[in-house]
Amino acid sequence: MQVKDLPSYQQIIDSLKAKKRKKHLLFGNGFSIAYDPNIFSYNALSKFIDEIDNDLLKKLFEVINTKNFELVMQQLDNFIEISKTFSSDKKLIQKIIEANEVLKTSLIEAVQKLHPEHVFKVPEEKSKCCYSFLNEYLSQEGKVFSTNYDLLPYWILMRNDSQFAIDGFGREIENPDEVLKNQEPIFSELRWGKYKKEQTIFYLHGALLIFDTGIEIEKETYDTQHYLLEKINERMAAKSYPIFVTAGSSQEKLSHISHNKYLSHCYDQLTQIEGSLITFGFNFGEYDTHIIDAINKAAHQGQKSGNKLYSVYIGVYSQENLDHIKKIEHKFRCKVNLYNAATVPIWEDK
Repeated sequence: MQVKDLPSYQQIIDSLKAKKRKKHLLFGNGFSIAYDPNIFSYNALSKFIDEIDNDLLKKLFEVINTKNFELVMQQLDNFIEISKTFSSDKKLIQKIIEANEVLKTSLIEAVQKLHPEHVFKVPEEKSKCCYSFLNEYLSQEGKVFSTNYDLLPYWILMRNDSQFAIDGFGREIENPDEVLKNQEPIFSELRWGKYKKEQTIFYLHGALLIFDTGIEIEKETYDTQHYLLEKINERMAAKSYPIFVTAGSSQEKLSHISHNKYLSHCYDQLTQIEGSLITFGFNFGEYDTHIIDAINKAAHQGQKSGNKLYSVYIGVYSQENLDHIKKIEHKFRCKVNLYNAATVPIWEDK
């Protein structure tokens, strides 16, 4: 079987409509790479590695001979555990731990520096096309899950005034007693939780605009004086960093997710979807087994009632990608279908 012989995206959509099957979307880095590979690919991020001011990290990248952030983070995690077991040199262990933190921070800063400056940098025709793609799910009671960190999906949905995109954030009145006395209300920052029951957009690994204050999960927004990325830059300059799941292994990612109330809610929602899941730009690599686990929970959770996830449709671009999915499809507890990802009209009509 070759990629060109696979069904098109539109054929998949038409088939699910004929079955009257509810559908959901999961997209990964391929969503953003399709917009601009010069900004959002790992190759683009890798040039920032050369600017990292940490000799240990530079040597580690050279030894492992890769610029894959996740692989190096995995090796650092392993190195830390080995050092704790076999070394009594506390300074060395601390040096490795610090290098690991530098790498995670560098990844966040790299994404932020490479990012388009503001929403209006996205051409209007691309914005409308992407909105139509996302709205196919949201307008029909579907849920959209992203493992990306960037602002593209948020920008697209806000710019097109989506009525169905709900990310769970809202403002609270900070002075309710004064409001009862007819004083002007004072509103809080955008905090997550007020609309979580209605939530339809889920950032499984965090995003540039979502911050954990230690008490609340807040979303940064633009105002009349500053674009959104400028506001994010101000937070980061003050050493406040967005929620990013940057751990190497899938187990480490899941541990990070489970210790954050926003991330754990998003992950739990993925484990409860019903109908069919369509994926795009997500390759189900060795660091993504926690996503497969969530899909399998969704496939298992409604077996008696019939309200379960029946199938997953995985978009593939290359023969290598297709062969990889074929090798791992036995790991899924629902039916796996493949389609030609090159036919998906995300940023332009196909």
